[in-house]
Amino acid sequence: MTQMTAQAAQANQEMGIEPGENRRRVLRWLWAPYTYLFYIPYLAISTLIMGIIAVFICLFSARVAFHMGTIWSWLLCRMTFVWVSVRGRQNAVKGQSYIIMSNHQSHFDILAFYGHWGRQFRWVMKEVLRKVPGLGWYCSAGGHVFIDRSSREKSIESLQKAKPLLKGGVSVVFFPEGTRSDNGRMLPFKKGGFMTALQFGLPILPVSISGSRHVLPNRTLNLLPGKINIRIHQPIDTASYDENSRAELMQEVRKAIASGLTPWERGQTGS
Repeated sequence: MTQMTAQAAQANQEMGIEPGENRRRVLRWLWAPYTYLFYIPYLAISTLIMGIIAVFICLFSARVAFHMGTIWSWLLCRMTFVWVSVRGRQNAVKGQSYIIMSNHQSHFDILAFYGHWGRQFRWVMKEVLRKVPGLGWYCSAGGHVFIDRSSREKSIESLQKAKPLLKGGVSVVFFPEGTRSDNGRMLPFKKGGFMTALQFGLPILPVSISGSRHVLPNRTLNLLPGKINIRIHQPIDTASYDENSRAELMQEVRKAIASGLTPWERGQTGS
């Protein structure tokens, strides 16, 4: 029996299935009535109400309105019985603007970071999200950055518009993988955020988010209570890099982010 279990575990890993995922799938289905009867209705109603309030506050102060998103995200984590741990806050100097870069496993990365970071930043997000009722209204009014991915020129233009926002300690957050990982393992990085950091002359703040895909995997709405660990690393000065050494900068950031992840999340074979 032990040999058969080991063989099954090895087969799952070869297919890209994390150890313990089959058990979590069963638990998610057991948790599904709560998700669909309570969490999703609360998500829809709170997004609409908080979005409207935030848009109104944005007329007076985008910085104050930003914290409506913090409250919204924090409450959604509590509604899911998710505990979020943040370590390394001391590595980010208050009043300094950063290009924040994090791995991306789940939609819950956004709620976990937004609800527990507590400092001013703006998201970089797909243009299509601008049309989402409540969420899109707030993000547009609050100065979050929408990227039109239909062309490289439009993407660059969108990012250039964000430059005036990055002052007084306001940072911008990129997911350099460009999309969520299906199995929690890190994907290759795209260069857009790194070019922005070099052009703006801002340090990069690497962030590791671990465990979020256990709460909400990609391509599903089936939630599961759990713990998400966020680790803030030492910032990386971009002053010594240029476009010719961008690959080295990308590798250094990737190494920093990977250091705060589990062996599986780093993509190590057999882990």
